[in-house]
Formats: sequence, C-alpha cells, structure tokens
Amino acid sequence: MDRRFFLKAVPMAGIAGSLKTDKSMLADLAAPPPVNDRAYNLDLLLRISRPVIEHLSKGKLVVNMPTEVAPHYSKPVRKVTYLEAFGRTLAGLAPWLELGWDNTMEGSKRIEMLELTHKAMAQAVDPSSPDFMNFTGQFDAQPLVDGAFLAHGLIRAPEQVWQPLSDRTKQQTVDALKSLRSIKAFSTNNWVLFAAMIEIALLRFGGGWDRKPVDFAIEKIMEWYKGDSIYGDGPHFHYDYYNSFVIQPMLVDVLKVLTEKGEGGKEQYELALKRMQRYGAILERQISPEGTFPVVGRSMPYRNGAFQALAQLALERKLPAELQPAQVRCALTAVNKRIFEAPDTFDKNGWLQIGFCGHQPEIADVYTSTGSLYLCTTGFLDLGLPAHDPYWSAPAAEWTAQKVWKGKPVQKDHAIDV
Repeated sequence: MDRRFFLKAVPMAGIAGSLKTDKSMLADLAAPPPVNDRAYNLDLLLRISRPVIEHLSKGKLVVNMPTEVAPHYSKPVRKVTYLEAFGRTLAGLAPWLELGWDNTMEGSKRIEMLELTHKAMAQAVDPSSPDFMNFTGQFDAQPLVDGAFLAHGLIRAPEQVWQPLSDRTKQQTVDALKSLRSIKAFSTNNWVLFAAMIEIALLRFGGGWDRKPVDFAIEKIMEWYKGDSIYGDGPHFHYDYYNSFVIQPMLVDVLKVLTEKGEGGKEQYELALKRMQRYGAILERQISPEGTFPVVGRSMPYRNGAFQALAQLALERKLPAELQPAQVRCALTAVNKRIFEAPDTFDKNGWLQIGFCGHQPEIADVYTSTGSLYLCTTGFLDLGLPAHDPYWSAPAAEWTAQKVWKGKPVQKDHAIDV
C-alpha cells in the first residue's frame, strides 16, 4: 500500500471505531468504485462484438466462429452466417465507433476497436481473403438482409469507419453492395427495406445509386401503416418486434439520408420520425419494473435488438417529450442485465448462443444461426452519445412501469392519429 494513503487511512479507521474494524474499513477503501451504467453497457457491447471483429480482422472468422443453427434450420449456414455476424455487429457498434478518439480509457478502447474494424472490413470484401463474404444470391437470398445491416452500420459511422478505409477497400465494398442487386427482394414484407438501405448507402458514399428500390420501399411501408405508430410487415399486422428490428430504424434513416442529399422531402422524414417517437414511448412502457418485457413473435433470439428503435431515438436526441433520457437509460440497462447475465448466454469462447435469456435453441426460427444473434448489438446504439451527455451523466431515474407500480404519478398514455 502507498505510505501516504496508509497514513490517511489509519485515522479514518480509528474514527470508524465501533462501526467497523480497521481491516474491514481498509477493505472498503480498496474496493473498486461501482460500475456506472455507461461502463456496464460498453463492457457488454465489447464482450459481444469483440469475437466477431477481432477474428475477422485476422482472417480467422470462418475458422473460429461456431455455426450453431436452430432446429429445422433451412439455409446453407456457411454461406450466410458470417456476413450475418459482421453486418449486424457493425450496425450496432458503429455509433460508438463514430465518437472517434479522445484522451480517456474509453477512447483508447475505441481506437483499438476502430483499427480492428477497418481490418475486418478489408477482410470481408477482399476476394483474396479467407474471410471474403458471400454478397450474392447464388446459395440463398439471406445476404441481401445482412448486406443491408452492413450498409446501415457504415451510414452510422461515415467519418470513423468509412472514411479511413483505403480506396481499394471502399471500391470493393461498393462492388459488394452492388452485387447484392442480383437478389430480388420480397415485395410483400420488410425485405423491401433491405434493398433500399443498400442503395441509400451507395447514395451516401457516392457509389452510384438506383432510386427505384428506395422509392418502392417507402411507398410500400407507408401503405402498410396500421395506425398508432405501427407498420405492418407486409399488408398484415404481425405481433412481433420487427418495427424495431428493421422497419422503423431503417425507414427513418433512409428518409434522413434522402433529405440530407436533397433527394427527398423533409415532411416524409418528419412523419416517420413522429411515428417512431410514439413507438419508442410504447416500447419504454413495455419494460417491467424488473427489467423484463413481453417475449412475443418471431426472432426473439435477437434479444435486446427489440429496443433498437428506442435506442436510436436516444442516439439522435429525439426521444418523445414524455420520456426523460435518464429513465430510458436505466430501463434499457435493466433489460440488458436481465438478458445477458443469464447463464449460458455465451459459450466458453465468448460467442453468443441461440436463445433469448440463456441458451434456448427451441425459441429460434428456421433462419436463425450464430451470426443472426448479433443483431442484439443494435440495442446499444445509445452508446453513440458521448459520456458527458445528460443521457449518461444524469442521476438514475425510474422508468414508467417502475413509477406506476409504486403508485407514483404517471402521465396518461395516448395514441397518435398520423
């Protein structure tokens, strides 16, 4: 022990007297400070993301990533699961990476992950790489989905992930995204947004975009709106979390880029944003006082990805007026603790296992493999806000369900009619 610290600690131990022994007092002084919400969530995001990014950066993803599949799995797993893992991981990790370097311990972690991500990106799109990913529909249509998640990640980190890439890697990325045009998107469900997101990334990065899939996706999603913030996944209503997994985050960002590039009207973006704000309020109210939420519908192995829309609103500082940032932070942190602290969530090598709260293969759909699970990273978009932002720095606050079940005042809920 440092001598100066010991001299200060001894009188304090004496004052404690009847309260604690000197030994227990010194143990308390030596104990690490409690982990705050940001540190907890960041450590968790990196624990999830690192195996994918680090192995891919070394050209070792195919060699080392497990390929667990759901019962009755129906896809050629080794042709699709690696792009699933990388595209989905980048979609969630990107906003935190976009914060760039700063002179903090967190900043040093970000520098390391940025370097690994740049190397991973180069490996993924280089035809000579052992981890070159399948960007065609030769074996299955799934690459269209995960090429779109990859594109979404790039859009979320244009300065820190996209810009530093070599010209060669940028061109290979553009070529990879364009090759996905060979896959015809389903026109009757959320897949229309995958084709649109790929074209929007090409627009954003000057790769030569095709407007038709974008206009078609916007037209269809708007046509499928059911009211009070909910879009159908196709013409029919589905009681699941696809409004958060895919539909609202992608729709809003597609319209945002169109507006920024002068290719779309601001009114449509603002309408979609208003609907997503209402949907975010509904999501927050679904989080119980204990940090649980209804497990309903397909794709539940995406875990906290069910809250991507709410986390994106926090990231953009667009939360609905009735939600205070701190209450959303505390609610989402409670959810993450309930999900990821469950035994067997990770295997012995740190990879996610199929399940919702632990290892539960039976809850998976026929399209679910190890790579699919990494959509959970999109539940951490709020880490793209800096540590000093009130979202992270404000004192802990109770979320709606905590307050209402304690008999505390809570504003009444109400629908929107747009």
